[in-house]
Amino acid sequence: MGQDVDAREFSREDRTLYRAKVRRCLDVFARMLGEHDFSVGHPQVGIEIEFNLVDGRGEPAMKNAEALEAIADPDFQTELGLFNVEINVPPSRIDGTGLETLQAALRDDLNAAQHKAAGVDAHLLMIGILPTLQDGHFSREAISANPRYHLLSEQILAARGEDIEILIDGVDRLDTTADTIIPEAACTSTQLHLQVEPEDFATTWNAAQAIAAVQVAVGANSPFLLGRQLWHETRIALFEQATDTRSEELKAQGVRPRVFFGERWITSVFDLFEENSRYFPALLPIVDDEDPVAELEAGRVPNLAELRLHNGTVYRWNRPIYDVADGRPHLRIENRLLPAGPTVVDTMANAALFYGLVKVLGASERPVWSQLSFRAAEDNFHQAARDGIDAEIYWPGVGHVAVRELVLRQLLPLAHTGLTQLGVDDDVRTHLLGVIEQRCITGRNGATWLIEEFAHHSASVDGRAEAMRLTTVEYERHMHDGAPVHEWPTRS
Repeated sequence: MGQDVDAREFSREDRTLYRAKVRRCLDVFARMLGEHDFSVGHPQVGIEIEFNLVDGRGEPAMKNAEALEAIADPDFQTELGLFNVEINVPPSRIDGTGLETLQAALRDDLNAAQHKAAGVDAHLLMIGILPTLQDGHFSREAISANPRYHLLSEQILAARGEDIEILIDGVDRLDTTADTIIPEAACTSTQLHLQVEPEDFATTWNAAQAIAAVQVAVGANSPFLLGRQLWHETRIALFEQATDTRSEELKAQGVRPRVFFGERWITSVFDLFEENSRYFPALLPIVDDEDPVAELEAGRVPNLAELRLHNGTVYRWNRPIYDVADGRPHLRIENRLLPAGPTVVDTMANAALFYGLVKVLGASERPVWSQLSFRAAEDNFHQAARDGIDAEIYWPGVGHVAVRELVLRQLLPLAHTGLTQLGVDDDVRTHLLGVIEQRCITGRNGATWLIEEFAHHSASVDGRAEAMRLTTVEYERHMHDGAPVHEWPTRS
């Protein structure tokens, strides 16, 4: 949910100064793209994962502060809800055994954190939406103590001018309201980072947008919310609504949502930052002391704090990132659309599919997005979120096709090629993409397993809440055992 900020109120003057500073940063960014060296040499990849905290019964544990104190690792941080924490896995090179190294680091960090947090009865669960969440967990008191979360919630509600409505039709129907953005805390995600050269950014981002539907369908892991069975990846609809600053009237006028798939293929990374500053008013108009023009002309690399903060309050599913590390600027794509879990190996398999596909599709002589309308890509995305691994989408040269067939026949071979081009060792590539292959062959991912497990418990216990709890407990056991989800036993 962004960088730390202090609790405060904002004046009209704050907003005027901030808008001017964002535009000044944008001008400097444009100059930097033409003058500065953004090269990354060997591209690095990174992963952020959000976790739910549960007690020994699989119920939400509202104690992230206690858990973080017990874990005592700076890689773990707070998130929006008291039942959330996040890990930022240090970036590493992707070539060779880099993905395997990243997997081992994540597994070790999770095991160590789980062991420590268990001492305060807070167990880490990687899942898109926690099935045992109930309406009482969506109160204002469930927001983490960090002032930035309360401030962001206040600003979104103020911009909206009314309570947030959550309306999702799936197998069941959910129709509820909230007076904070706490429903967003139910959306726990995996965020994949990829360093990209400026000249490759547009093609890589376009490729990422084109395959977003495939990622969501194959990786879906969020079928339940507040006791209802909704979409296979309910996170997508929930996040779009839980942080929506628009009233019904503004929606009718075509005002863009802050959770934004986008509206066109791009030709430069600048397009995205410029759209953000042009379309979206400030949520957190905090002005930094740095003068980016003076920094640039002095031969230093400016932080562009206002541009980065503003960019962090526009929730694109593939977000552009400008960052500075060791005095050098670089660009990243932050792929934000995947749920957390089900296991570490499933997470790394999802990552391998993404990195491999964007590598090869981004370098294609006849790119897929030249044959696919942007609107079709967005429609694919929401269809995949609704139907998961059994979704059908539109794909150039094929027409409407089952995602499983598309992945097995066309996209997996391309992902293998892309990972080979990135220098990933054959054994690592074969193992991780083999997990994706088996998911598509069996038709089983996190969402389908959860739905089957819940149906089993619903037939044998009284009440949906108890069936959700037993499903969560069983999911937690398999998650920590570590076998990929397509190998988990089913009740059929």
